[in-house]
Amino acid sequence: MNGAEVKKMRDDEIGVELARLRMKLYDLRVQQVTDKVADTSQFGKVRKDIARLLTEQTSRSRKA
Repeated sequence: MNGAEVKKMRDDEIGVELARLRMKLYDLRVQQVTDKVADTSQFGKVRKDIARLLTEQTSRSRKA
């Protein structure tokens, strides 16, 4: 996901995607404790996507 894709999303879509990514990050952390995580780069990718969504959400709330 990149910044242009995030800007095209509606407010409710951002909230849904944010919840989905937070759950994915939680699942990755659980896998890290219980099993081996195959691709550890997923942690950074998910965190960056969450940050992009939160940044867009904050900028929209400040404009309104």
